[in-house]
This record gives sequence, C-alpha cells and structure tokens, in this order.
Amino acid sequence: MKKVAVLGAGMVGSAIALDLSTTHQVTAVDTNKQRLDTLKKQYGLKVLQADLNKDTELKKAIKDADIVVGAVPGFMGFNTCKSVIESGKNMVDISFFPEDAMDLDKLAVKKNVTVVVDCGVAPGMDNILLGYHYQRMQVTDFVCMVGGLPEERNLPFQYKAPFSPIDVIEEYTRPARMVENFELITKPALSDPEIIHFEGIGSLEAFNTDGLRSLFRTMPVKNMVEKTLRYPGHRKLMENLRDMGFFSTEEITIKNQKITPLELLTQVLLPQWKLNPNEKEFTVMRVIISGYENHNPVTYTYDLWDKTEKSSGLSSMARTTGYTCAAVTQLILSNRYYEKGISLPEFLGKDTAHFNFIMQYLKAHKVIYKKTRH
Repeated sequence: MKKVAVLGAGMVGSAIALDLSTTHQVTAVDTNKQRLDTLKKQYGLKVLQADLNKDTELKKAIKDADIVVGAVPGFMGFNTCKSVIESGKNMVDISFFPEDAMDLDKLAVKKNVTVVVDCGVAPGMDNILLGYHYQRMQVTDFVCMVGGLPEERNLPFQYKAPFSPIDVIEEYTRPARMVENFELITKPALSDPEIIHFEGIGSLEAFNTDGLRSLFRTMPVKNMVEKTLRYPGHRKLMENLRDMGFFSTEEITIKNQKITPLELLTQVLLPQWKLNPNEKEFTVMRVIISGYENHNPVTYTYDLWDKTEKSSGLSSMARTTGYTCAAVTQLILSNRYYEKGISLPEFLGKDTAHFNFIMQYLKAHKVIYKKTRH
C-alpha cells in the first residue's frame, strides 16, 4: 500500500482522495478545516490542515508521500507543482494553471520524477483520445466540445458552477486559440456559436473557448478547435455583460471605495451560480477526430454524458475529472508509467496499454465514453 497526498479537498480533490483510499493510504491536505472534518468524520479519511501557499508547510505535508495529487486552484498550481518537484515527488495535477508546465520539465528530469499535468476531463481525456488516434492514423481534424450544466434550467443564466464564477468568466474573456490549415489563429471567446443536438439532452450551444492548451505544440493537426457547451441563451447574456464592461479588471471608485467591475459581478453571480449539494448536474463532451486510415477517410466520435451519481450524490464534474486523474495516479503507482519529466496527457494516449487501462478504469467507475466510427 502506497502513501498518497492529495493537495486540495474541494469537490474534485475529495473525490480523488476517496477513490484512491480504497487501495492506498491517502492523506487529504487543505487549509479548510470544515472540508477536512467532513472527510474524516464521514469517510474516516486521514487529513492534514496546512496552508499550501506556504512552501514550508506544503513540503512538510508531502514529506512521506510516494506520490502527490495536485487539486488546488489554478492560480496556485504552478508554484505547488514546482514545490512538489523540488521535493523529489511524483505528481499528477488537475489545477490547470495558466503558466507553461514545460518550464518545469528540466527540473523534473533533474529530480528524476514523473509529473503528469492537465489530467482531468478537458483538458485531459480529450488529449488522451487525440494522442491515441494520432499515433494510429493521419489526423486532419480535431474538435472537442465540453460543458458542465445543471439538470434544472433557471433563467436568466441557466447555469451553475461548482467553483468560483471568476474561473468561468476567464473562459469568456481569454482569446480562443485554434488551428486552421496548420496556422495558429485567435478568435474572441464566445465567438462562432452553433447549436448542437445531443441525444437525451437536447439542443446545446457551442462557442469558442481557449482549451487546446498543449495540443498546439505536441499534435500538429491541420484543424483543431475547442468549444464550450451551454444551454442556448447563456452565451448571449455573457456576451452582453462583457460588452457592457462588467468583465473589466480596471478599478472604478464607488463611494470612495475602489473595486473592479469584475469583482462586483463575481459577488453578484456567486449566490446565483452556486451549485448546492442537492442539485443535480451533468457533464457532456463530444470529441470528433477525423482523418485517414490506410488512405481511407474515417471519423471517430466519442460521446460522454455523465450525471450526478444517485447513490453517493457525487457530481459528474468530480467523477469525470477526478477519476481520470485517479486512473493516471494508479498507472504511476503500479509502475506502468514512469517517464521522467513533465508529461502531458496526450503522451499517455499514445501507448495502447496506458490508453486501455485509463478507459477501463473509467468504465469500472461508470464513466462511459461511447465511441462510434464512420
């Protein structure tokens, strides 16, 4: 039995910790005592309260771990990952930090550790799927559409977030990078809307967001795009708020108090977007990979529709993101994957054994990717 330190006991971090605790000795580490008490009292999980922003506390928390899972907010992710590497520990990370993970590659190689980043549902599983097919066919087109939504639609937003609204709004403001005819181009977020039908769900609206991340460098595909899925109407409302200036980070003064419009909007949205424990939600993703096999045109489509688990109440976002991360953690702990340095999820997809292990792990947890070929 190996020792695992899970940094971050939020919705996804808790799901990872509980899953890995069935086969390993897990310690959940967080600054939030209430979260830790819940894990300890309800599930008997070993917990440790620590300020992960402080390097000394972080390194002390992972001192005895065989592997570390990073599930902290994105703004903390890079420094957390760096500290883990400096401690000589293997790591799987889902913080999706904005910095370039490959800046840590030389340090990870020097420390002789294996670190897999961006290891969630998207980014994560879409990279793994593309990596698998890129190794086995001539891929010309890659499309990923993904979204997490509440089952119950309530106007005006028709949306709930299991995390801070500011993280969602960043997707709506950051320019969307994509590839067209092998050329990297940029379009505004929320652009190129289209209505897509999903069996059992109905019509959703897809629009451009900046989610391809490492794929620009590692997978030279002719055309690549990532789109976010929402209920129709949500995108236009967000576009209006953006155009009115509510996404601005420039300070304004109200009654001698300085505040940014984005800070104000976030506070207004927080209670309206908060996903309550009893609210059901679902994750939907469609990955389309087209190209040629033996000179014949072929398209593979992977569809995921995962809902809140009835028995445990565990959200689909926690399941789809967390179990992908847990699967890769198990790969490393069982010495199936041991490449040193920074690994991106598409690297794991290239190997048939790794790909099959991850897909079977998810299937065993009832996270099903339905594949069609045409």
